[in-house]
Amino acid sequence: MDDEYAKLIRRMNPPRVVIDNNASENATVIQVDSVNKHGILLDVVQVLSDMNLVITKAYISSDGVWFMDVFNVIDRNGNKIRDKEVIDYIQRRLENNPGFAPSMRESVGVVPSEEHTSIELTGIDRPGLLSEVCAVLTDLHCNVVNAEIWTHNARAAAVVHVTDDFSGCAIKDPSRLCTIRDLLCNVLRGSSDPKTARTTLSPPGVTNRDRRLHQIMFADRDYEKRAERAGQRVSDGDTSSFPHVTVVDCIERDYTVVTMRAKDRPKLLFDIVCTLTDMEYVVFHGVVQTIRTEAFQEFYIRHVDGFPISSEAERERLIQCLEAAIERRASEGMELELSTQDRVGLLTDITRIFRENSLCIKRAEISTEGGKAKDTFYVTDVTGNPVDPKIIDSIRRQIGDTALQVKHNSSLPPKASRSTTIGFLFGNLFKARSFQNFKLIRSYS
Repeated sequence: MDDEYAKLIRRMNPPRVVIDNNASENATVIQVDSVNKHGILLDVVQVLSDMNLVITKAYISSDGVWFMDVFNVIDRNGNKIRDKEVIDYIQRRLENNPGFAPSMRESVGVVPSEEHTSIELTGIDRPGLLSEVCAVLTDLHCNVVNAEIWTHNARAAAVVHVTDDFSGCAIKDPSRLCTIRDLLCNVLRGSSDPKTARTTLSPPGVTNRDRRLHQIMFADRDYEKRAERAGQRVSDGDTSSFPHVTVVDCIERDYTVVTMRAKDRPKLLFDIVCTLTDMEYVVFHGVVQTIRTEAFQEFYIRHVDGFPISSEAERERLIQCLEAAIERRASEGMELELSTQDRVGLLTDITRIFRENSLCIKRAEISTEGGKAKDTFYVTDVTGNPVDPKIIDSIRRQIGDTALQVKHNSSLPPKASRSTTIGFLFGNLFKARSFQNFKLIRSYS
């Protein structure tokens, strides 16, 4: 009865979305007011991330039955959102509230849809792994239409969408799907690690690809630091290559306070909110601020049961999981962009050339549209060091100088200070006698 009543309240009070290009000089301001429910913050942030919008500032308040958020957003070029069709689409997406949370799934899942078959992979990362996966798919007459591959802490995860290379449609034959699953598992089972041996045929379902990657890697426990990596972090106090996350108590308000400082990048807020939501924490208040190249985020949270974090073990686990969520999508290595006519086996050929030249793919985004392939790879050498430019020149000559371009050669983020003072964004906000003053900050410009 309580659930039905909550649904009735949401139907009677649909989300109200206001998109304003006059409230701020440098950004488009999006204000969302809605009946509160668990996961609504992730739904909103996911829509903005799917539109490739950059969130430069945000104020979040969902204490009680109402959800009130304000976001300052710009496009990837740093401009306001002025295209009316884009604005109308954002408004429709936010008002229709499309998000939902699926259950966790395991190492290799194969999900057919109308347009493509979705394959989920996870296992131990090693040089040439993506090349081996692509070769198996090509041999099985599967054409990769889009994919995303992440690596973190010696683990690898991928969501790959394939079609039959003859019909161009999804693969639905159960026997063939089982063959695909089994052969890919053989590729992933490259060591004695038992986690690579777990396989399952996933039930039908569709969710955001980035969220699935977070869920897959979380289920694979990639957040558990290797001993040598933890030692590297504390040696000489050098934390330049790591995000800084603290989790402390706000006793007077019965919250747990999460603060985060890291190098800013696209979809950073989505990665944080996705992890908090899937770990069943609720964000009651939050502030997000980007200053030049650094992002600062602060959240006042409780578990879904209404209680703050009560143990040191849970506190440390949350810190590890948030650090992992930040690091998974961090751009490591040289960014290469491939743009060429798509064909069956293209990805297999490209990844084979990378492997033969001792390149290690740290992250990849694969897409095709209108017969064109547009793929992005982040690569290092097999030891994790920067790639020799002469090797890149040789690879470009093999693939085509105009087809493969060097877009960016990432460097380590600036060293962050390790201040442990809470409330660096909220300041004295929670010293007020009530939360009524919180709404005043929504009038910012």
